[in-house]
Amino acid sequence: MPSSPALASAMTRAIRSHPGCKRVLEVGPGTGPFTAAVLPTLRSGDAFDIVELNPTFCSHLEEKHLRAFRVDHPAITVRLHESAIEDSALDGGYDFIVCGLPFNNFPLPLTESIFKQMLELLRVGGVLTFFEYLGAREVKRPFVGRTHRLAIDALKSFHQQTARTHRVRREIIMANIPPACAVHITKSGSDACKEAACSASTTTT
Repeated sequence: MPSSPALASAMTRAIRSHPGCKRVLEVGPGTGPFTAAVLPTLRSGDAFDIVELNPTFCSHLEEKHLRAFRVDHPAITVRLHESAIEDSALDGGYDFIVCGLPFNNFPLPLTESIFKQMLELLRVGGVLTFFEYLGAREVKRPFVGRTHRLAIDALKSFHQQTARTHRVRREIIMANIPPACAVHITKSGSDACKEAACSASTTTT
């Protein structure tokens, strides 16, 4: 099912509350449910980069969301990059990154590579938001072989390590099919990374 307006709202909540100029990156927008939620948050002087590997999705994004927005908002920079995040020529220093990639379906080395790239592109204090379906790993675990179970456990361990390095807040979204969890990662500085702990706060929408 497409992501619900409630999940899109949660994924872009931090962007809406930002008072000044901002640089936003979206990774893996697909058909654009999160893109549509980001665009109304943009103001004159803002910059919005979108990275999408699938050419069909890129054409859809241009036709449905981006072309008319550029015409109506010439003072806002909106760029669509048809490439993988690892191959995109991006400057970095983003205030916000919104990611719609299905990490539970990716091999761990690819997940680690993408997260490393996104965190490098995010400024210290910036927020990276991605989402997971609630209980997806737990539901899948009994039905896969040992290799896949080890991969699921490794992904869980990777998320726990990320939470020890940066500040993490999880937001449960029941108004989605299936229910989901928006994960907000606030990037810590190099010194703070050594002592930062995972925030246990959880909200429900």
